[in-house]
Amino acid sequence: MNSIKIKLTKENDFTNIMDVEKQAFGYDKEAKLVADLLKDKTAEPMVSLLAFHDKEAIGHILFTRAYFYGQKEQPMMHILAPLAIKPKYQNQGIGGLLIQTGLKLLQKKGSKLVFVLGHKEYYPKFGFIPGAESKGYLPPYPILEEYKDSWMVQSLNEKGFDIGKGKIMCCIELNKPEHWRDDESDR
Repeated sequence: MNSIKIKLTKENDFTNIMDVEKQAFGYDKEAKLVADLLKDKTAEPMVSLLAFHDKEAIGHILFTRAYFYGQKEQPMMHILAPLAIKPKYQNQGIGGLLIQTGLKLLQKKGSKLVFVLGHKEYYPKFGFIPGAESKGYLPPYPILEEYKDSWMVQSLNEKGFDIGKGKIMCCIELNKPEHWRDDESDR
């Protein structure tokens, strides 16, 4: 699909973002999370991107600020959550395009590391290294052993992973336990 346009979101894109999130996931939980994240001052600086096909918003990605828990030194870091593509546009490379565009923008902003809790077969295609905990980056909440490789990290700086280690804390809205378990009962 070569007619895809990626753009940074603005306030007037909110309806398009909500539409993409609701269609992509089939329920409102992720859309509510995104709405809350977009208002969260501790999530800044964030990168929010929409993918368009013609004039239709078909994909959205959000990167929000991450921190080292309880540490004085706070290099700029981000977490990717969520990535949403409308069902009829999935498996066409749009998610990858959003990830790559977002990572380039974060690197320009000076972000040092990016984390994601996601599919361990998908995200490594875009430079994420499974098992971030084994690199010294504990997730905000414990992750079941069978999903340890789903907690991933990517360096966006010349020092690699030599910029500090520790437990990762997300912005206020994402740093809630309900966002760190796979509980389908609250959808």
